[in-house]
Amino acid sequence: MEPGTVLATEELEIDLLLEATFQRFGFDFREFDRGRLRHKVRSLMQAHSLPTVSTLQNAVLHEPGMGAALLRALSVQPALLFDDPELARLLRIVLACLHASPVPKVWLPDCAGAEAAWSLAILLAEEQLHMRTEIYATLPNEEAIAEAANASIPLERMEEYQENYLKSGGRGNLANYFDIKGKRATLLPRLRNRITWAQYNLVTDASPNEFQLIICRRAMPDYGPVLRTRVLQLFHDSLALFGVLGIDRVMKPGDTLYDNYHPLFADEPWYKRVS
Repeated sequence: MEPGTVLATEELEIDLLLEATFQRFGFDFREFDRGRLRHKVRSLMQAHSLPTVSTLQNAVLHEPGMGAALLRALSVQPALLFDDPELARLLRIVLACLHASPVPKVWLPDCAGAEAAWSLAILLAEEQLHMRTEIYATLPNEEAIAEAANASIPLERMEEYQENYLKSGGRGNLANYFDIKGKRATLLPRLRNRITWAQYNLVTDASPNEFQLIICRRAMPDYGPVLRTRVLQLFHDSLALFGVLGIDRVMKPGDTLYDNYHPLFADEPWYKRVS
């Protein structure tokens, strides 16, 4: 079979897989960026020794656990604690916007797992904002929520995390923010209790609340143009006036909602809503 025919057949199989996933599980990946999605599908096939997308679809529909495996593969991959020190450094500056609100709300849509939310909670504590700030971390499926809500980290990672924490502008011992039992560590209850985990689907659900800060950086590259436009409009509808939006890439003149935002940094995708 010619290479072009093979690729066309695979594209048709992916279309059918995504339609089956939507019909069977209610999760819609049909408007995701096709190149990134294809790579994730192929990686999952390789991990399970499946020769074609059709065999993957059959496994997803009929074999226990394969549906969940596909959803994990296509969703945003988990972050590690302070794994992007430069992002955390900028976020320390951005958090100043929350001081003007009596009860600020922060939304992490398609959150990259527990450690992404924990990093934010620690930053809020160091900026003396954690006692009055609510973090809403949303994920598209219940299994991912359960994993995040009950997460812990191996103690041996703490040295690496401490190094990244200091690079981000941290001023103390990261372990002081954790409850350590045996060889596992969990964020202290006073910080963990500021995080609300909830199921939410960016593709289909309406605006859940009004927020002073919305951060969605790791998930955005997965979205195709149509979905990206929809998601940006959703964030706009959910962001309070003078609230801050953090996304994956810099807006340009002509982009959707460009005129409604003012950049906070040169060449960094952090924006204050001004209209």
